[in-house]
Amino acid sequence: MIQELIEIVGRENFTDQLEELVPYSYDASMNVHRPDAAVWPESTEQVSAIVKFANEHHIAVVPRGAGTSLSGGVVPIRGGIIIDLSKMNRILEISIEDRFARVQAGVVCDGLNRELGKSGFIFPPDPASSSVATIGGNVATNAGGIKGAKYGTTRDYVLGLEVVLPTGEVMRTGSYTMKCVSGYDLARLFIGAEGTLGVITEVTLKINPVPRHAMTAVATYARLEDAGKAISQTMTSGILPSVMEIMDKVTLKSIRENTDIDLPEAEAMILAETDGFTWEEVEAQMEVILAILGKNGPVEIKTARDEKDRLNLWRARKSAYATLARVSSSFTLDDVTVPISRIPELLVGIQEISKKYDIVVATFGHAGDGNLHPQILFDEYDADQVERMKKVEEEIFRLAIGLKGTLSGEHGIGLSKAAYMTLEHDPVEMALMRLIKKTLDPNNIMNPGKRALD
Repeated sequence: MIQELIEIVGRENFTDQLEELVPYSYDASMNVHRPDAAVWPESTEQVSAIVKFANEHHIAVVPRGAGTSLSGGVVPIRGGIIIDLSKMNRILEISIEDRFARVQAGVVCDGLNRELGKSGFIFPPDPASSSVATIGGNVATNAGGIKGAKYGTTRDYVLGLEVVLPTGEVMRTGSYTMKCVSGYDLARLFIGAEGTLGVITEVTLKINPVPRHAMTAVATYARLEDAGKAISQTMTSGILPSVMEIMDKVTLKSIRENTDIDLPEAEAMILAETDGFTWEEVEAQMEVILAILGKNGPVEIKTARDEKDRLNLWRARKSAYATLARVSSSFTLDDVTVPISRIPELLVGIQEISKKYDIVVATFGHAGDGNLHPQILFDEYDADQVERMKKVEEEIFRLAIGLKGTLSGEHGIGLSKAAYMTLEHDPVEMALMRLIKKTLDPNNIMNPGKRALD
């Protein structure tokens, strides 16, 4: 079997050596399991041959981009073969006149945007890991990011896909046009499927012009409820900010104590941004937002339009994840999402759950589309804390679902949330998802053990 894989990809693109497999045993979550082998294909034809081989021998395969998944989505929980797509990293075509880019799955998000930027265009979704995250991974998790409130998620930009099915067959679906209703929308089936239905090898993306100007504002609040109301009122004001982020007091405290950023003591901080093609447009939008922020009792409001000043305001938000990781190396970072009007209830509810179990929970995230990231801090070597962490996580999930929300807005289900799928999806829906999985992947080789689909 090893020799057969080597014949497909070449010896230099195959490994079963322990020291090379260990990095493939984990992602950015707390899940760990080592694969039996890893391969670095350089073409769709090689991916097809690998998957066909795995299907014939009933061997698990796990597609992998940069491994930045926060839910265990690329952890090979049943061993098998990691298909690392990082060598399939070519930008195949950019058509500014037709507004699309066609890329291999291993192209890095920021790399694509640097190339698009030469022509004044951009692929808008921007996950926090965009400097390393790949387009294939973006599609597999339907990644969003800080600008989701205005620009949506990856799903909104996928025009077409090339996918290697579990049989090894190669399918092209979608089109190069802005509109297409020819046949079933099969591309949508694979977007957010976390590699459980096939291996995405090529993506055709819609691209947007880059806004010329932006303005940023930061507001701090002494009451969490006031910050939540300010967000909800902004998003129903007729203005659509390009960014509407929030950080709670635990996150702010962590930033204050672990960086040189001077932040006031507050229950919450909101970071808002507007963008557009003229200053008049940008400032008119920000004027509305500032009025709303101001009438909800802020401690302080700061604004910036100069790029250097804007980046200074952004420093706190960009350092949130890293500073919290310094506070506790053991953590679970979730991404529950609720209707925007329910954000105040979610924020307060998370704090109450944190107090109930005496476990620290820092909350930050993309409040403009209702997507918050509760980061649960604990000691993984303390059995009692681990047990309380699990209870905190379950109650946060139940809270979000009770507020008509979802388990995941952009991180995916993977392993971390698989046990909670039935909280959100009824038996008929779960049965249909399992039927789709069984129909496309009867031997269950594609990223098995994920999303409670086995």
